[in-house]
Amino acid sequence: MNPRARVLLLNPALGPLDYRVDPGQDVRPGSIVLAPLGPRQWTGVVWEADRMPSDAEVGDNRLRPLAGVYDLPPLGEPLRRLIEWTANYYLAPPAAVLRMALSSASALDGARTVTEYRATGRVPDRLTPQREQALERIGERQGLVRELAAIADVSDAVIRGLVKAGAIEAVEVSVDDPFLDPDPDHARPDLSADQAAVAGRLVEAVRAHAFQPFLLDGVTGSGKTEVYFEAVAEAIRQGRQTLVLLPEIALTEPFLKRFAARFGHAPIAWHSDLRQSQRRRAWRAIATGEAKVVVGARSALFLPYAKLGLIVVDEAHETSFKQEDGVMYHARDVAVMRGGFESCPVVLASATPAIETRQQVALGRYEELKLPGRYGVAQMPDINEVDLLRDPPPRGRWLAPTLVKAIEETLERKEQALLFLNRRGYAPLTLCRTCGHRFQCPNCTAWMVEHRLMARLACHHCGHVMPPPAFCPECKAEDSLVACGPGVERIADEASALFPDAKTAVVTSDTLWSPAKAAEFVGRMEAGDIDIVIGTQLITKGYHFPNLTLVGVVDADLGLAGGDLRAAERSFQQIAQVAGRAGRGAKPGHVYIQTREPSAPVIRALVSGDAESFYAAETESRRAANAPPFGRYAAIIISSEKLEEAVETARLIGRTAPQVDGMHVFGPAPAPLAMLRGRHRQRLLVHARRALDVQDVIRQWLGALEWPRGVRVAVDVDPYSFV
Repeated sequence: MNPRARVLLLNPALGPLDYRVDPGQDVRPGSIVLAPLGPRQWTGVVWEADRMPSDAEVGDNRLRPLAGVYDLPPLGEPLRRLIEWTANYYLAPPAAVLRMALSSASALDGARTVTEYRATGRVPDRLTPQREQALERIGERQGLVRELAAIADVSDAVIRGLVKAGAIEAVEVSVDDPFLDPDPDHARPDLSADQAAVAGRLVEAVRAHAFQPFLLDGVTGSGKTEVYFEAVAEAIRQGRQTLVLLPEIALTEPFLKRFAARFGHAPIAWHSDLRQSQRRRAWRAIATGEAKVVVGARSALFLPYAKLGLIVVDEAHETSFKQEDGVMYHARDVAVMRGGFESCPVVLASATPAIETRQQVALGRYEELKLPGRYGVAQMPDINEVDLLRDPPPRGRWLAPTLVKAIEETLERKEQALLFLNRRGYAPLTLCRTCGHRFQCPNCTAWMVEHRLMARLACHHCGHVMPPPAFCPECKAEDSLVACGPGVERIADEASALFPDAKTAVVTSDTLWSPAKAAEFVGRMEAGDIDIVIGTQLITKGYHFPNLTLVGVVDADLGLAGGDLRAAERSFQQIAQVAGRAGRGAKPGHVYIQTREPSAPVIRALVSGDAESFYAAETESRRAANAPPFGRYAAIIISSEKLEEAVETARLIGRTAPQVDGMHVFGPAPAPLAMLRGRHRQRLLVHARRALDVQDVIRQWLGALEWPRGVRVAVDVDPYSFV
């Protein structure tokens, strides 16, 4: 037994440190330990010394002993290699990546129960606005005091006051009850010939216990989920674990219901809405191998699976798989890497694959499996353009007469309609018609968005909110404020005015903030309690409503604005996905796309159904510009509360940019979002040829520089956001 151990602590500011291993301590690479650091004790993981060099070698006689070793399975070698790769590729501290693997602090403890709190239904004598808000938002939820306070957006003291008043009670929760195993043969589906062939190939790959990335490319409604469920079933039979990644927390609950119908029991869920006791129970079951199937958001990718046999990334084209703060990784790409380290197949399922994924297929690195038609009697919807220059809505309205007539006919047939606009709130801008004053966030370079349902103006970047003012703060004029442009709430008002007897629902991240809310929405749709859905991109993903036959895209040009590299591709994916919600049952579907640019390549491809020509043209334009996937980008973002510090540091970084063949540095320049959360922001963009190890260049470049303590410098490798 080695008398010393190299430990990576959960402290991103530090590198690995060496500790003494006392006799009787069973310590090996991957062991989760408790180590002293100054007056505190930190959780860490033992690492191979040759893979994690230490900045300072210390003699055996000066080492401090480990404070303890947790009674948990060690983190496996594949996960340790993944943590190293992620830290190296995305230029992140290894400890920050490790924190995602040890994301449930309570899971490390041996306690079997935890005290949580829930509402009793009793109304306290003193009902302040904050208490009323807390009880309304908590509803039937249960959790720790700080979890309930976060849900209700109130202080811990408000929750404790409700406990004293008897409106919330403490309950002891058992946290280690075993999970029920899904049954791979519970309700085997009747697959079509195409589905059976694809499923057979995936099952064969699971049996091989070898790395193989697949692109499961199937049109919307083709039954991709049922197909990869057969691979999940095979992994269960093999006694191995499966991870299914979903792009949005709101999709989790409907997916769990669908999974339970196929396998008899729900899988284990992992997402930010879980209570601490649920996270602890799930983490420990994953680490011991008891959890056979895990369904979760991107953070589930770093959990310590004991014997991973299959990874599925559903809706793999979705940009929400890209983490935009902290460790800025892309879960789709990291999932493929984890499959390589774990020697298991990875399935990327999508109806509109990203160009990066299609390029991997073209290079022969991914195997493509296609499902070209919808399952059963369902047919692809017919898609029609509505030229807003020739068929404009009436003044003050946003729905063209052609679309209004189509909605009317849909409602007469007792079918459901969906109106899509990727803009939350009522209006994106509020201004004074007297003096022209525009309401801007005090912390960000962004307009305040009016939300009439919640009676507030909100910043969608930092979360700053304020009540709608009665008068203009600039000129003091009353009744002079006007909402400019439409959001989904404004479209909902228009739909209610046009169709007063129709039951409408607004679906955004403001209204579907939890899996329970998503399940409630799905239940209402399936029961026919909603006639018209008005939603943002949240409604484009994975939902299946057989009676929804009409989709109206209110503003197809919205996503094409700005200089984003992927604007056209994203617009195509988003509109194609929302169009795919129509006609998924026996009834035919119809899609109307409102646009002012009917000749735009995106619109032409959608209407004609010629996706291949669109993708070919987009791919060639990327190739000509040496843009991803043919070249590489890395963004360097500098921020500070002091403008002069941010500017000076950005100039320093720009001045010292290395001259490297095949690499160009653009900037510095103010970021399009020049202030975010009270911090001034500058950006540089590194553009390099594909073969260049740009991470190593940036690491040496920035590592040689110093900047003020108040300045933050972040590197976003393979950026998806350019603001």
